[in-house]
Amino acid sequence: MIAAHARRLALAVALTHTVPVALAQEAWPSRPVHINVGASPGGGTDRVARLLAERLGSLLGQSVIVDNRPGAANTIAADLTARAPADGYTLLVATNSPQVIAPHLMKLGFDPLRQLTPIGMVMVVPHVLIVPDSSGFQDVGGLLAELKARPEGLRYASSGIGSVQHIAGELFMAATGTRLIHVPYKGSAQAHQDILSGQVELMLDTSSSAMALIKSGKFRALAVTTAQRSDELPHVPTLDELGINGAEMSTWYALYAPTATPSHVLERLERMLDTILRSPTVQVNLKAMGGSPSTLSREQFIVRQSADFDRFGALIRQQHLTLD
Repeated sequence: MIAAHARRLALAVALTHTVPVALAQEAWPSRPVHINVGASPGGGTDRVARLLAERLGSLLGQSVIVDNRPGAANTIAADLTARAPADGYTLLVATNSPQVIAPHLMKLGFDPLRQLTPIGMVMVVPHVLIVPDSSGFQDVGGLLAELKARPEGLRYASSGIGSVQHIAGELFMAATGTRLIHVPYKGSAQAHQDILSGQVELMLDTSSSAMALIKSGKFRALAVTTAQRSDELPHVPTLDELGINGAEMSTWYALYAPTATPSHVLERLERMLDTILRSPTVQVNLKAMGGSPSTLSREQFIVRQSADFDRFGALIRQQHLTLD
């Protein structure tokens, strides 16, 4: 009897310790989840975040709210997320710009690789080398011939110093041994206006940003900067196909959480993200943004992010780039 009572007591004690933990895990989320975005409403990052928020909200049975925190090369949102309680209620949608480029150009108050953990990549958007339809450049060969004949260089636009478009131009110069004059803008829309008016000759923009003007005939696409051709621009060659190696560039979008977020929350979010990306409707929506849904696992994306961090860091040091 004493032994049996002792066993029942031990079981009761064990349950009092394990049940609250299980209940705590099952209770998440018991209130709205917030997704920080380092860009203004309406842009690519914001659109991706709102698509995820809608789908996650349905799967979680809880509101998912997008908070726009633009500024400081999109790093404000990442900083706020890195410092937030690691409880699964604060997430981040970010691109490679604040995660693997900005850290080499700015003194940040957080470490994006150590304090933010990826839940997974959402999509990849190729960059495309564009000129206005009025340009005399019909192909990359003609552009390179002109650049070699004009060592002072041609002007190329970007959406800001340290942006992915800026880095794409630097990669192109390093790969071709040519010179381009960087003209930064506050966004692609303003840059497009000056390209169309002839004040700037070219841009290595994201396909999502330039696609409408390409399809309307106002921009001519000379090449894409990814290893494979774009599904949206199947007749446009890649730089690799043209013999230009080392200039590969794309903009990726990924979902993050503070690093110390409980593993069961991260695993649940990872499974949900996979479910979302497998949805035919979501795939259509992402392709309409000019991107391809990610096929990388979380572990594969972590490797990709680390490689990009090292690659862009080396380029920025080699080209002596600063924010000045």
